[in-house]
Amino acid sequence: MTTEEIIALEEQYIAPTYVRPPVVFDRGSGAYVFDLEGRRYLDFLGGIAVNSLGHGVPEIIGAVAQQAAKLMHISNLYHTEPHVKLAKLLVENAFPARVFFCNSGSESIEAALKFTRRWASETGGEAKHEIVTFENAFHGRTYGAVSATAQPKYHEGFKPMLPGMVYLPLNEIEPLEEAISAERTAAVMVEPVQGEGGVNPAHVEFLRYLRRLCDERKVALIFDEIQCGLCRTGKLFAYQHHGIEPDVMTLAKPLAGGLPIGAVMMKSHIAEVLKPGMHGSTFGANPVACHVAHAVVSKMIDEGLADRALEIGGKLTAGLNALAETHTDIKEVRGAGLLIGVEFKDKVGDIVNACRDGGLIVGTAGDNVLRCAPPLVIEQRHVDEAVGILGGVLDTR
Repeated sequence: MTTEEIIALEEQYIAPTYVRPPVVFDRGSGAYVFDLEGRRYLDFLGGIAVNSLGHGVPEIIGAVAQQAAKLMHISNLYHTEPHVKLAKLLVENAFPARVFFCNSGSESIEAALKFTRRWASETGGEAKHEIVTFENAFHGRTYGAVSATAQPKYHEGFKPMLPGMVYLPLNEIEPLEEAISAERTAAVMVEPVQGEGGVNPAHVEFLRYLRRLCDERKVALIFDEIQCGLCRTGKLFAYQHHGIEPDVMTLAKPLAGGLPIGAVMMKSHIAEVLKPGMHGSTFGANPVACHVAHAVVSKMIDEGLADRALEIGGKLTAGLNALAETHTDIKEVRGAGLLIGVEFKDKVGDIVNACRDGGLIVGTAGDNVLRCAPPLVIEQRHVDEAVGILGGVLDTR
């Protein structure tokens, strides 16, 4: 089919929940993707921080074929090897925990909300049910996850939201004292680096205060590392920058290199309240997804991709800051590792479109922030190419 035919069929048969540009991507290789006409684009969005190893990765292709030939699905009713091996790998490189596998970031948030509310109910009664989250966060689009997302635009037309949600400003310590209660609060959930909300890092002093307050008031601390975890910020997990361990951590996006998977890692005091039947997932812990995820995480660790993200992310940040010196419409360049936001004075939609026309894929994080989340395997030449294309776009505005 042609590009025009595919787009026409989509308009006829696909639910209109996205506004897609008039291009159909057909294949990918390394840091590049190609459309149906064969045009090449440098991918600096990485499937929204999913394709951390790039496209057409031999280890991923091999792992898919290997496990698919053995066993694709049997359900969570039975023991399989891949999810046990993956859980062991994650725990050995994070903190002592038990792991629940699901199929997406939103599902991992739903599970984290249920698990922490169950724990809080058993330790403090049903009154201890509130979930504290932070403005401009994004935790997903399923009902509990979007209720936890403190952005009103995502709530419009879907109210009432799940009750018991408390929204606070990020990085402001003073409101925490009153809002986080030993009697009412089950959990506090925070992204160490906010992704969709503008690429906003949480300050280390803020995270330390949260950890201390949660300990004092017997409240679970959830770190949503769906976008910022797994080497993206320069550590395998973002919490490791400061050594502030959560009680619960959610993972997804890059975990299986492009296959759907989510995970919830929880410390023993949370896990021990769970019983069979309290939660589940037909497709969770899928053997193919877990086998591939084990290969992806192993490659991340073995090839030192966290250090690489820190190094090449520094070079990308420097290049973007150089653009900011000559383009006054750039307000700030911020982020961590290879999760970078460029805040402009005005909306960035036209810039994103012009970059794509120029052969560079970038995204947005709110109306005014251009987001870069490229594969962690990019090189200096890719940085130079991306900065050159963006600079050319800005020069013509």
